[in-house]
Amino acid sequence: MQVFGNVAIQPTRKESKTTGKGYYEFRLAESQRGIDTNPTWYTVRLMQDKNPMLERGDFVKVTGKLKTDFYFAKDGKPSGTLLIIAFEAAKIAKHALDGVDAVSVAIPVKETVQTPRPQAVPTLPAERIPETMALPTVKATPHEEPDWTVFYT
Repeated sequence: MQVFGNVAIQPTRKESKTTGKGYYEFRLAESQRGIDTNPTWYTVRLMQDKNPMLERGDFVKVTGKLKTDFYFAKDGKPSGTLLIIAFEAAKIAKHALDGVDAVSVAIPVKETVQTPRPQAVPTLPAERIPETMALPTVKATPHEEPDWTVFYT
């Protein structure tokens, strides 16, 4: 399963109680702009002991397996959360989601470059063109092949 959303809580490192291996956990809010006013909330457990380098507010793509985590709340009522056991969480360039799945580590910044405007090239009237620059004329009758050798000599 893949989920696209915003990191709502800074990822924190935790350790498994049974194996002692480290992992990172954070909350993710998934919503569709203009359609969904209530986001879907997930708890993401990134099963890598490597800092994912994500910040609160980053737009990310999370890939993993969806599970439900049931527990009793502090008031004693049963509660639950959607849990993604993730093997990938990558920052996404927001502008790249228009039909393209582009994962980026750093988003390149476009620089505006001022290019000089092309200058108008002065033209000479036909009678002032030097003979060395003038093209030879090709003479031929309508049913005769022109002599193209004048261009290659």
